[in-house]
Amino acid sequence: MRVLLFLASLGLVAAENGLDGWLRYAPLPCSQQCKSKLPANIVALNATETSPVYVAGTELQQGLESIYGTKTGVSHDKCKSSSSSVVVGTLEQYRKTCGAVKDIPDLEEDGFWIDTRNNRIRILGSNEKSVLYGTFEYLSMLAQGNFSEVAYATNPVAPIRWVNQWDNMDGSIERGYGGPSIFFKNGAIVDDLTRVKQYARLLASVRVNAVVINNVNANATLLTPTNIKGLARVADVFRPYGIQVGVSLNFASPQTFGGLDTYDPLDASVINWWSNITDQIYDEVPDMAGYLIKASSEGQPGPETYNRTLADGANLFAHALEPHGGIVMFRAFVYNQLNESNWDADRANAAVNFFKELDGKFEENVVVQIKYGPIDFQVREPASPLFANLLNTSTAIELQVTQEYLGQQSHLLYLPPLWKGIFDFDLRVDEKPSLVRDVYSGKRFNRKLGGSTAVVNVGTNTTWLGSHLAMSNLYAYGRLAWDPTDDSEGMLQDWIRLTFGLDKTVLNAITKMSMESWPAYENYSGNLGIQTLTDILYTHFGPNPASQDNNGWGQWTRADHTSIGMDRTVSNGTGFSGQYPSEVASVYENIETTPDNLLLWFHHVDYTHRLHSGKTVIQHFYDAHYDGADTAQTFLTQWESLKSKIDKERYEHVLRRFEYQAGHSIVWRDAIVDFYHNLSGIADTSKRVDHHPWRIEAESMYLDGYETYTVSPFETASGAIAIVTSSNDTVGTATTKIKFPSGTYDLAVNYYDLYGGQSQWKVYLNNKKVGEWIGNAEDYLSHTPSIYLDGHSATRINFRDIKVKKGDTLKIVGTPDGVEPAPLDYISLLPKGIVD
Repeated sequence: MRVLLFLASLGLVAAENGLDGWLRYAPLPCSQQCKSKLPANIVALNATETSPVYVAGTELQQGLESIYGTKTGVSHDKCKSSSSSVVVGTLEQYRKTCGAVKDIPDLEEDGFWIDTRNNRIRILGSNEKSVLYGTFEYLSMLAQGNFSEVAYATNPVAPIRWVNQWDNMDGSIERGYGGPSIFFKNGAIVDDLTRVKQYARLLASVRVNAVVINNVNANATLLTPTNIKGLARVADVFRPYGIQVGVSLNFASPQTFGGLDTYDPLDASVINWWSNITDQIYDEVPDMAGYLIKASSEGQPGPETYNRTLADGANLFAHALEPHGGIVMFRAFVYNQLNESNWDADRANAAVNFFKELDGKFEENVVVQIKYGPIDFQVREPASPLFANLLNTSTAIELQVTQEYLGQQSHLLYLPPLWKGIFDFDLRVDEKPSLVRDVYSGKRFNRKLGGSTAVVNVGTNTTWLGSHLAMSNLYAYGRLAWDPTDDSEGMLQDWIRLTFGLDKTVLNAITKMSMESWPAYENYSGNLGIQTLTDILYTHFGPNPASQDNNGWGQWTRADHTSIGMDRTVSNGTGFSGQYPSEVASVYENIETTPDNLLLWFHHVDYTHRLHSGKTVIQHFYDAHYDGADTAQTFLTQWESLKSKIDKERYEHVLRRFEYQAGHSIVWRDAIVDFYHNLSGIADTSKRVDHHPWRIEAESMYLDGYETYTVSPFETASGAIAIVTSSNDTVGTATTKIKFPSGTYDLAVNYYDLYGGQSQWKVYLNNKKVGEWIGNAEDYLSHTPSIYLDGHSATRINFRDIKVKKGDTLKIVGTPDGVEPAPLDYISLLPKGIVD
């Protein structure tokens, strides 16, 4: 019998800061029927306090009390066969203590079985950590009011289910948007590991089994004796949750840290040095997962310095780890600087060019870690063809939970639909079904190792990632690492119920916003496979399409005044399409069969080229960017409808992000459409681009203490001009007469919020203050801030329901602070229902 406690209203609880994530175990009412379903006692078949089975018992005890107010005792010494008990343990422990187990399907490594039939709950695993996985699964059911009678086994698709942290020894995190490191500070492991324990709980609950705690751009000082002992303390915290610790290494460490005169991977002294370091680590951390290596890329040292192959480099570490059972995760993110004037040059070719010829030359404990696409975590890429070119080498897919190019947790973007598009892609190796998920799991090419990893980058912020809603991606990543066929919307809704409760209105609203978020972001940030048109030379956050070209990084669009897109065909371009097996290559080689959403990835076309939809490329750009920004406006209104149903602290936190995203999506929209309108000279058939009838440019207002400023890139300011105070000590005033018809308007002000100062602005209508704000986004938003007037710092604020009369005087007074000169771009007076 299935009992679901969906309640129309649960009433508001005390404010929550997000620290418990989806393990908050919020109280639920419990009827007599509900109470009859709850276990009266708990048996955890291991009394050792550091064992995952013991932890499972403790989690059950605390979870039952938190959710249903039930105080349940835990015993360890004998098996209670009575009804209303829950027994947790390994199959071996259960057989030894409780007797034979019947009708359990085969359990693979880390697999578990749950049986809740007949008022008796058994959670049994193939090993101790899998018992904990099953326990969290059961608690997840209870926390969602689900008392279904079930009996099923589940096994992971692959043995590697890792996360990477790009934490630096000084406590900063590269591409981290949730505060400083929970692991490092001032060059050492932190003393207080309380947050590490909570992170361990979150990861174990979604069945992640290893964490690499330091940046792939590694600092060799992690290898000091003191820090190795610190690493042991971290491992001690993770171990009871079934999670192993791994570390990233700097390839040149034998020379830069060890004092040798070389780091040649075939040099005997280097081999010996790494062997000794590895032994030292395993003396302190006997179950270390292994090493993550980034080499020969983006300025990092590697084996190519000595004309050695990448396999030589990987195998150096494999030999050191082999006696200890460790794994080498060797990143395939290897590429060189390129010259764009060479039509054949293409960064997308790099992974296959570097690794294909090495297939089969890696040791068995080496796993090549491959980004899901050939470039770098873009909003849309084709699946990396390297998955189809390593038939004799273990692989893992690399995802990114931290939204580096994708809004940096200041924009909502639910990532599983993007990931699953890659997982489900059929590479057709040897003209046979070859789904990407079957390749990286090891299934397709009969590899024992394989799996997935994700760059997560949680920090000390209580929201972990800088945004409450961004945690849906970490939750879903764990679920998909276990089973990549899991349903995107179903996972999301489990997370919503666990995080925000059982109210259907909340469930429906967050589901709708989240499922629309990736298409919306793609629409306003770059589509048709052109990549995310962000600034790749600076923060990777706001718009800067020109930065994509005329650089050595190879994330090119090859846009000019008549045409756009990378020609990656074999017949006339870079040859990238030929890296796929023939059936896939033929689809991408032919412009007629290439899907529209990857057209500009594979083909260079005129702006007037017609898509399968019938639109021209340039008109699609215009329409998509307006559509995406329009969708982002609805996120704010949908969230506001939940005000009475979400606790105040989390409601306000998310509200500010949606207010920001609504404004910044318009910054994105205008920057991209203005850039390509200026470049192509082709008008928008809907007459929206460069046409803003409700907008008043700041530079057209009467200025006192303000002066004009030419913004770069030009498209990140309306009309390319903003205003700034004439000095950092001067208060600026911008005044204008209202020429619009009398009525009630929403007042939108576009301004720039720079890092290094917190200017203040006040808005007056006929000398009556109608609004004010402070430029303090760096204090409450998560993205990398900017010190320039550009697409990263551009934003807007809205004041609703302002009654104005034609001829009224509108005045904005800006007070600079620090390096921030109270910058303004424009104001808009918007009638109801109008998006600027």
